[in-house]
Amino acid sequence: MDRMIFLSMSGAKATMQRQDALANNLANASTPGFRAELQAFRSVPVEGSGASTRVYSLETTTGYDSTPGAITSTGRNLDVAAKGNAWLAVQALDGTEAYTRGGSLELSNDGTLTTRSGLPVLGDGGPLQVQPNTEVSIGSDGTVSAKSRDGRSSTIGKLKLVTPESTLTRGEDGLFRAADGDLSADDTARVQDGALEGSNVNPVENMVAMISAARQFEAQMKMVQTAEADEKAAAQLLGAA
Repeated sequence: MDRMIFLSMSGAKATMQRQDALANNLANASTPGFRAELQAFRSVPVEGSGASTRVYSLETTTGYDSTPGAITSTGRNLDVAAKGNAWLAVQALDGTEAYTRGGSLELSNDGTLTTRSGLPVLGDGGPLQVQPNTEVSIGSDGTVSAKSRDGRSSTIGKLKLVTPESTLTRGEDGLFRAADGDLSADDTARVQDGALEGSNVNPVENMVAMISAARQFEAQMKMVQTAEADEKAAAQLLGAA
């Protein structure tokens, strides 16, 4: 039996997966610290009888684009942009330690320092707690200070900044984790206060890639239709014989 229809379907499926990744990148083009998702596919020859040129398309996970995004000054006390390859440590919804470059921080109602999505930001001893009615500032080394109304300043703690030696893995929650578990704090890591790192997604490049993927999907579906027509013609010839 001709495998053309199955090979065309695998190519169409791979193209749809690429479309999903590109759409996710475009949706996060304005998300602070977002790292563009990369996808690649490899050709796997079909074993067995038939032409040796027949191949399947299989996804090869390449991770993310580690290129830093543009840093924009905001002047906001709770905005920080990680410098170099530094990452902020946060507590994920499942309680595990994860890492992000999104430095738009907030204060929850109970005084916990969190990310914009509400995840607690970790310090040397766990989530950082800030006293109410204080003005918070963050130093270049990640030190979090609070200034009360009477002018007295106190140190709350220090952001846990890590510098991974190997590539991190993006989870389904959008956060990154190390393959070997939690990373140790890097005392040499630095942040820029009053600034945010933007997404490294190139919208124009992703739009062009989406158009190209859409055309490729149409070509794969035409191959499916061609395979179906060939099968019907072959069946008619065999029936007439």
